[in-house]
Amino acid sequence: MTDFKNLFNLKGKEIFIVGGSGLIGSQIVKALEEFGAFVTVFDLDAKYKNKNSKTKYIKFNCTNENSIKNFFKNYIKKNKCPNVFINASYPITKDWKKNTFKQINFDSYKKNIQLHLNSYVWLAKSVAELMAKNKIQGSIIQLSSMYGLVAQDPYLYKNTNLSENMTYGVIKSATIHFTKQMASYYGKYKIRVNNLVIGGIEGHIKGSKKKQDKNFLKKFNLKVPLKRMGKPQEIPSSVIFLASSASSYITGSNIVIDGGYSII
Repeated sequence: MTDFKNLFNLKGKEIFIVGGSGLIGSQIVKALEEFGAFVTVFDLDAKYKNKNSKTKYIKFNCTNENSIKNFFKNYIKKNKCPNVFINASYPITKDWKKNTFKQINFDSYKKNIQLHLNSYVWLAKSVAELMAKNKIQGSIIQLSSMYGLVAQDPYLYKNTNLSENMTYGVIKSATIHFTKQMASYYGKYKIRVNNLVIGGIEGHIKGSKKKQDKNFLKKFNLKVPLKRMGKPQEIPSSVIFLASSASSYITGSNIVIDGGYSII
Protein backbone atom coordinates (compact mmCIF):
# COMPACT_ATOMS: atom_id res chain seq x y z
CA MET A 1 0.00 0.00 0.00
CA THR A 2 1.38 3.41 -0.97
CA ASP A 3 2.19 5.77 1.88
CA PHE A 4 1.18 8.99 0.13
CA LYS A 5 2.16 11.22 3.05
CA ASN A 6 5.71 9.92 2.86
CA LEU A 7 6.13 10.57 -0.86
CA PHE A 8 7.25 14.15 -0.21
CA ASN A 9 9.74 13.17 2.48
CA LEU A 10 13.25 14.53 1.80
CA LYS A 11 14.89 13.42 5.05
CA GLY A 12 18.41 12.17 4.46
CA LYS A 13 18.59 13.43 0.89
CA GLU A 14 21.71 15.30 -0.16
CA ILE A 15 20.63 18.34 -2.16
CA PHE A 16 22.94 20.77 -3.95
CA ILE A 17 21.61 24.14 -5.09
CA VAL A 18 23.52 26.65 -7.17
CA GLY A 19 22.29 30.20 -6.63
CA GLY A 20 20.73 29.38 -3.28
CA SER A 21 21.18 32.90 -1.94
CA GLY A 22 19.13 34.65 -4.62
CA LEU A 23 15.55 35.91 -4.64
CA ILE A 24 14.04 32.53 -5.50
CA GLY A 25 16.94 30.33 -4.42
CA SER A 26 16.81 31.46 -0.79
CA GLN A 27 13.12 30.53 -0.60
CA ILE A 28 13.89 27.10 -2.05
CA VAL A 29 16.57 26.56 0.60
CA LYS A 30 14.10 27.40 3.39
CA ALA A 31 11.59 24.88 2.04
CA LEU A 32 14.20 22.13 1.62
CA GLU A 33 15.31 22.67 5.22
CA GLU A 34 11.72 22.33 6.45
CA PHE A 35 11.36 19.03 4.59
CA GLY A 36 14.45 17.61 6.28
CA ALA A 37 16.98 17.61 3.44
CA PHE A 38 20.73 18.04 3.84
CA VAL A 39 21.33 21.17 1.76
CA THR A 40 24.54 22.57 0.33
CA VAL A 41 24.34 26.03 -1.26
CA PHE A 42 26.85 27.03 -3.92
CA ASP A 43 26.82 30.78 -4.39
CA LEU A 44 29.08 33.83 -4.52
CA ASP A 45 26.90 35.47 -1.89
CA ALA A 46 25.78 33.27 0.99
CA LYS A 47 23.70 36.05 2.50
CA TYR A 48 20.88 33.89 3.91
CA LYS A 49 21.86 31.69 6.81
CA ASN A 50 19.52 30.18 9.34
CA LYS A 51 21.50 29.79 12.56
CA ASN A 52 19.45 26.74 13.51
CA SER A 53 19.93 24.91 10.21
CA LYS A 54 22.64 22.51 9.09
CA THR A 55 22.80 23.98 5.58
CA LYS A 56 26.32 24.39 4.22
CA TYR A 57 27.33 27.44 2.21
CA ILE A 58 30.16 27.04 -0.27
CA LYS A 59 31.51 30.01 -2.19
CA PHE A 60 31.20 29.17 -5.86
CA ASN A 61 31.50 31.27 -9.00
CA CYS A 62 29.40 29.74 -11.77
CA THR A 63 30.81 32.31 -14.22
CA ASN A 64 34.33 30.92 -13.83
CA GLU A 65 35.19 28.29 -16.44
CA ASN A 66 37.64 26.41 -14.22
CA SER A 67 35.11 26.30 -11.38
CA ILE A 68 32.51 24.80 -13.69
CA LYS A 69 34.97 22.22 -14.98
CA ASN A 70 36.47 21.15 -11.68
CA PHE A 71 34.66 22.34 -8.55
CA PHE A 72 31.81 19.83 -8.35
CA LYS A 73 34.07 16.98 -9.32
CA ASN A 74 36.59 17.87 -6.62
CA TYR A 75 33.92 18.59 -3.98
CA ILE A 76 32.05 15.34 -4.54
CA LYS A 77 35.26 13.33 -4.32
CA LYS A 78 35.59 14.53 -0.72
CA ASN A 79 31.86 14.40 0.10
CA LYS A 80 28.67 12.73 -1.07
CA CYS A 81 27.22 12.87 -4.55
CA PRO A 82 23.84 14.65 -4.38
CA ASN A 83 20.49 12.94 -4.72
CA VAL A 84 19.09 16.19 -6.08
CA PHE A 85 20.74 19.02 -7.99
CA ILE A 86 19.00 22.39 -8.47
CA ASN A 87 20.26 25.31 -10.54
CA ALA A 88 18.68 28.60 -9.49
CA SER A 89 21.58 30.80 -10.58
CA TYR A 90 21.19 33.91 -12.76
CA PRO A 91 24.68 35.05 -13.85
CA ILE A 92 24.83 38.17 -16.04
CA THR A 93 27.32 40.72 -17.37
CA LYS A 94 27.46 44.29 -16.10
CA ASP A 95 25.87 45.51 -19.34
CA TRP A 96 22.95 43.06 -19.11
CA LYS A 97 20.41 45.89 -19.41
CA LYS A 98 21.85 46.72 -22.83
CA ASN A 99 21.01 43.29 -24.24
CA THR A 100 18.08 44.83 -26.12
CA PHE A 101 17.68 44.43 -29.88
CA LYS A 102 18.82 48.03 -30.41
CA GLN A 103 21.72 48.19 -27.96
CA ILE A 104 23.24 44.73 -27.82
CA ASN A 105 26.69 44.00 -29.18
CA PHE A 106 28.09 40.62 -30.14
CA ASP A 107 30.63 40.44 -27.31
CA SER A 108 27.98 40.97 -24.65
CA TYR A 109 25.65 38.45 -26.28
CA LYS A 110 28.42 35.84 -26.46
CA LYS A 111 29.53 36.48 -22.88
CA ASN A 112 26.02 36.11 -21.43
CA ILE A 113 25.49 32.87 -23.33
CA GLN A 114 28.77 31.65 -21.84
CA LEU A 115 27.91 32.75 -18.30
CA HIS A 116 24.31 31.63 -18.11
CA LEU A 117 23.40 29.00 -20.71
CA ASN A 118 26.75 27.23 -20.85
CA SER A 119 27.04 27.05 -17.06
CA TYR A 120 23.53 25.57 -16.79
CA VAL A 121 24.30 22.99 -19.47
CA TRP A 122 27.71 21.92 -18.21
CA LEU A 123 26.87 21.80 -14.51
CA ALA A 124 23.76 19.69 -15.15
CA LYS A 125 25.66 17.30 -17.41
CA SER A 126 28.55 17.00 -14.96
CA VAL A 127 26.25 16.20 -12.04
CA ALA A 128 24.26 13.70 -14.12
CA GLU A 129 27.48 11.88 -15.03
CA LEU A 130 28.46 11.70 -11.36
CA MET A 131 25.01 10.46 -10.38
CA ALA A 132 25.22 7.75 -13.04
CA LYS A 133 28.73 6.76 -11.93
CA ASN A 134 27.60 6.52 -8.30
CA LYS A 135 24.39 4.69 -9.29
CA ILE A 136 22.23 7.40 -7.75
CA GLN A 137 18.71 7.60 -9.17
CA GLY A 138 18.70 11.35 -8.78
CA SER A 139 16.66 14.37 -9.76
CA ILE A 140 17.99 17.42 -11.59
CA ILE A 141 15.88 20.58 -11.54
CA GLN A 142 16.57 23.50 -13.85
CA LEU A 143 15.01 26.95 -13.49
CA SER A 144 13.82 28.39 -16.77
CA SER A 145 11.34 31.12 -17.72
CA MET A 146 8.05 31.56 -19.52
CA TYR A 147 10.13 33.62 -21.98
CA GLY A 148 11.58 30.31 -23.08
CA LEU A 149 8.05 29.41 -24.21
CA VAL A 150 6.61 32.72 -25.42
CA ALA A 151 8.07 35.92 -26.81
CA GLN A 152 8.38 39.13 -24.82
CA ASP A 153 5.60 41.59 -25.60
CA PRO A 154 7.17 44.94 -26.62
CA TYR A 155 4.03 46.79 -25.48
CA LEU A 156 4.71 45.90 -21.84
CA TYR A 157 8.04 47.74 -21.87
CA LYS A 158 6.86 50.89 -23.63
CA ASN A 159 7.15 54.01 -21.41
CA THR A 160 8.70 52.04 -18.52
CA ASN A 161 12.18 51.70 -17.00
CA LEU A 162 12.37 48.17 -18.38
CA SER A 163 13.11 46.76 -21.83
CA GLU A 164 13.01 43.48 -23.71
CA ASN A 165 16.11 41.31 -23.51
CA MET A 166 17.15 39.47 -26.66
CA THR A 167 19.64 37.14 -24.98
CA TYR A 168 17.32 36.04 -22.17
CA GLY A 169 14.83 34.35 -24.48
CA VAL A 170 17.63 32.52 -26.28
CA ILE A 171 19.06 31.23 -22.99
CA LYS A 172 15.80 30.11 -21.46
CA SER A 173 14.40 28.41 -24.57
CA ALA A 174 17.68 26.53 -24.96
CA THR A 175 17.56 25.48 -21.30
CA ILE A 176 14.09 24.03 -21.81
CA HIS A 177 15.20 21.98 -24.81
CA PHE A 178 18.44 20.79 -23.20
CA THR A 179 16.46 19.57 -20.19
CA LYS A 180 14.41 17.39 -22.53
CA GLN A 181 17.55 16.13 -24.22
CA MET A 182 19.11 15.24 -20.86
CA ALA A 183 15.95 13.48 -19.71
CA SER A 184 15.99 11.40 -22.88
CA TYR A 185 19.61 10.35 -22.45
CA TYR A 186 19.88 9.87 -18.68
CA GLY A 187 16.55 8.05 -18.29
CA LYS A 188 18.40 4.74 -18.67
CA TYR A 189 20.26 5.60 -15.45
CA LYS A 190 16.97 6.38 -13.67
CA ILE A 191 17.97 10.04 -13.43
CA ARG A 192 15.10 12.49 -13.83
CA VAL A 193 15.62 15.95 -15.33
CA ASN A 194 12.87 18.56 -15.21
CA ASN A 195 12.28 22.27 -15.64
CA LEU A 196 10.46 24.92 -13.67
CA VAL A 197 9.20 27.50 -16.15
CA ILE A 198 8.72 30.61 -14.08
CA GLY A 199 6.72 33.73 -14.92
CA GLY A 200 7.00 37.27 -13.60
CA ILE A 201 8.12 37.39 -9.97
CA GLU A 202 7.84 40.34 -7.59
CA GLY A 203 11.18 41.89 -6.72
CA HIS A 204 13.91 44.18 -7.92
CA ILE A 205 15.01 44.55 -11.54
CA LYS A 206 17.77 42.08 -12.40
CA GLY A 207 21.12 43.84 -12.34
CA SER A 208 19.69 46.77 -10.41
CA LYS A 209 18.35 47.64 -6.97
CA LYS A 210 15.39 49.48 -8.51
CA LYS A 211 11.88 48.14 -8.10
CA GLN A 212 9.79 47.10 -11.09
CA ASP A 213 8.12 49.99 -12.89
CA LYS A 214 4.50 50.58 -11.79
CA ASN A 215 3.37 51.13 -15.37
CA PHE A 216 4.99 47.85 -16.41
CA LEU A 217 3.36 45.99 -13.52
CA LYS A 218 -0.07 47.37 -14.38
CA LYS A 219 0.18 46.28 -18.02
CA PHE A 220 1.79 42.95 -17.15
CA ASN A 221 -0.86 42.02 -14.59
CA LEU A 222 -3.63 42.70 -17.10
CA LYS A 223 -2.19 39.93 -19.29
CA VAL A 224 -2.05 37.38 -16.46
CA PRO A 225 -5.25 35.37 -15.83
CA LEU A 226 -4.60 35.58 -12.07
CA LYS A 227 -4.04 39.37 -12.48
CA ARG A 228 -0.82 39.54 -10.49
CA MET A 229 2.85 38.64 -10.46
CA GLY A 230 4.11 35.61 -8.59
CA LYS A 231 5.85 35.68 -5.23
CA PRO A 232 9.27 34.05 -4.62
CA GLN A 233 7.75 31.80 -1.96
CA GLU A 234 5.33 30.32 -4.52
CA ILE A 235 8.14 28.47 -6.33
CA PRO A 236 9.59 26.05 -3.72
CA SER A 237 6.55 23.74 -3.49
CA SER A 238 7.18 22.63 -7.08
CA VAL A 239 10.85 22.05 -6.24
CA ILE A 240 9.84 19.84 -3.30
CA PHE A 241 7.58 17.87 -5.65
CA LEU A 242 10.29 17.32 -8.28
CA ALA A 243 12.93 16.51 -5.65
CA SER A 244 10.77 13.89 -3.95
CA SER A 245 9.40 10.45 -4.79
CA ALA A 246 6.04 12.08 -5.49
CA SER A 247 7.33 12.85 -9.01
CA SER A 248 9.07 9.49 -9.58
CA TYR A 249 7.52 9.01 -13.06
CA ILE A 250 8.06 12.57 -14.27
CA THR A 251 11.05 13.50 -16.41
CA GLY A 252 11.67 15.90 -19.30
CA SER A 253 8.70 17.98 -18.18
CA ASN A 254 8.05 21.68 -17.77
CA ILE A 255 6.12 22.74 -14.69
CA VAL A 256 4.84 26.17 -15.68
CA ILE A 257 4.44 28.62 -12.77
CA ASP A 258 3.30 31.82 -14.47
CA GLY A 259 -0.24 32.54 -13.28
CA GLY A 260 -1.47 31.45 -16.71
CA TYR A 261 0.44 34.08 -18.70
CA SER A 262 1.70 31.66 -21.35
CA ILE A 263 -1.68 30.07 -22.12
CA ILE A 264 -3.04 33.17 -23.84
